[in-house]
Amino acid sequence: MAEGVQGIEAFIAGMPKAELHVHHVGSASPRVVAELAARHAGRSKVPADPQALAEYFTFTDFAHFIEVYLSVVDLIRDAEDVRALTYGVAQDMARQNIRYAELTVTPYSSVSRGIPDAAFMEAIEDARLSAEKDLGIVLRWCFDIPGEAGLAAAEETARLALDLAPEGLVSFGLGGPEIGVPRPQFKPYFDRARAAGLHSVPHAGESTGPETVWDAIRVLGAERIGHGTQSVKDPALVDHLGEHRIPLEVCPTSNLATRVVERIEEHPLRQMVDAGLLVTINSDDPPMFGTDLNTEYAVAAKLLGLDEAGVAALARNAVEASFLDGAGKRRLSGEIDAYLAGWRTI
Repeated sequence: MAEGVQGIEAFIAGMPKAELHVHHVGSASPRVVAELAARHAGRSKVPADPQALAEYFTFTDFAHFIEVYLSVVDLIRDAEDVRALTYGVAQDMARQNIRYAELTVTPYSSVSRGIPDAAFMEAIEDARLSAEKDLGIVLRWCFDIPGEAGLAAAEETARLALDLAPEGLVSFGLGGPEIGVPRPQFKPYFDRARAAGLHSVPHAGESTGPETVWDAIRVLGAERIGHGTQSVKDPALVDHLGEHRIPLEVCPTSNLATRVVERIEEHPLRQMVDAGLLVTINSDDPPMFGTDLNTEYAVAAKLLGLDEAGVAALARNAVEASFLDGAGKRRLSGEIDAYLAGWRTI
């Protein structure tokens, strides 16, 4: 137990963890964002002062969040920026004892801003391999379509995923706003990705209703649902998610920050768990929301009234829902079990 500190937060801080819903650019720390803003001074409205970023990252609604998010994306101008950002994200994760993460990357946003596609792939892969060697964290990629950019972005994302396919790529996703961006239009691109062996992990049911989750499952072949916050409003959908063990990537503080829920006490996490759904805990865009994965586990523990064993069970959910191979899942689940057992003997 670190420095004799007791309590659930200390347990969470030391617990080995996996994270399945966390965005590449959205994970850039205030330090990295400020450095990029200073480097590109005069060409961005993003503050170069880490203190000012807290106010800048205060959102009025989901649309405002997307606007701010894209302003940070604009700071990523070359492959050196991409590599520094990616390795910095891995460092922040390693400090939280995250052993494995599936990082959602939106290559279209960088390639369309002039970064050569091969250089982008080389940058993220170099950072991934260095992070595994230096920090002991395993990173994998989900390439996602920025839904607000339309079918041209979908076509380019599919090309980048299938023609350039970096070694760490495991899944294909869909992010951005849901309102005004129907899921079915992206079916051909998900069909191609799935045929190539990539897993389907679209965002759905965050700022829209359960029908978006149904579309993700029935049309896009979703194997996991990004957010799925509104799923509890449809009993038939809840039954389907439970019967087919389709995991939900739940991000409580994100939902509060983007006004998907008005108060954290109103978050449907409890309903999801009580319904027997396979729930995983994630941070989404942690610095932008003033959180990290450890904090999200503490929020979940409070909402659900969990002790250390309950928190460890949530952590094992993420391992089960991950795209690690069988040996990798057994190894990480074993680490969690050993950590819990050791904690109980202190």
